[in-house]
Amino acid sequence: CIAQARSFASIFLDQLRTEWCAAIGPRSDGAVLLVVSELVTNADRHSRGPYILELEGTGTSVAVTVYDSSQATPERFPRDPERVGRHGLEIVHALVETVVVERVPVGKRVRAVVPLTEG
Repeated sequence: CIAQARSFASIFLDQLRTEWCAAIGPRSDGAVLLVVSELVTNADRHSRGPYILELEGTGTSVAVTVYDSSQATPERFPRDPERVGRHGLEIVHALVETVVVERVPVGKRVRAVVPLTEG
């Protein structure tokens, strides 16, 4: 569930700060949690099976990767402030350095790299 994924990500960020001395400001903290929420929500909503959340951190970025069982690649819609819903990937793209979507034998992998800043 999304709350568990966010909790896992929050614990991960705390460990990255304390064990690896990463300088992570509140803005980056929020960005990572929002990207986790959006990618996990998409996996939960659009795949028929389980999904896996994987987090990798360095002193400069956090990679958020979600594997799910759907072969369908996510659709990114053009900006439209009048549209209700379907803004998830638009939000993710605004917060990250890169987004890569790849098909894998069991479905797909979506990887988004969030830059870390102190501010």
